[in-house]
Amino acid sequence: MKTKFAICPLVVTAFAFAKFAAAEDPLPSWNDNGPKKAIVAFVERVTKQGSPDFIKPEERIATFDNDGTLWAEKPIYFEFQFGLDRVKALAPEHPKWKEQEPFKYVLAGDMKALLADGKSMMALMAVSHAGMSTEEFDQIVKEWLQTAKHPKTGRLYTQMVYRPMLELLAYSWP
Repeated sequence: MKTKFAICPLVVTAFAFAKFAAAEDPLPSWNDNGPKKAIVAFVERVTKQGSPDFIKPEERIATFDNDGTLWAEKPIYFEFQFGLDRVKALAPEHPKWKEQEPFKYVLAGDMKALLADGKSMMALMAVSHAGMSTEEFDQIVKEWLQTAKHPKTGRLYTQMVYRPMLELLAYSWP
């Protein structure tokens, strides 16, 4: 399942790197192949005034695919881990969940059963993301991100990002 979001307007310009693209390789951890060349060529076309493809800075947006592009997706999607943790946090308010699928799988730690039907993920996401305002959800996620750690690395999820994507986000748009 691919989750996509648009960062609108995404301010990719990092003022500290204003001359970065011109002076150095803007994507140093990328292989020097087709995708990298296409990105650099695109940025050059859309940021060069007078180019037929020029896009005004205030009209620039970027869309990134979260499916393993911005952050690691293994052993499970981070959003799904948030859903699991949220269900566990809400469980005391819902004692029937101990016997109700798919919640009982989460509470028992039975990931195999949880993932077997293909519908459980969406049910958990619906429960873990519903019943609150956008502001409340934002606060809950921020609190989770301060302490939630990747099960294999022990690192905070905010540290589990890919260097090439950080470079792409910081790539200076003159």
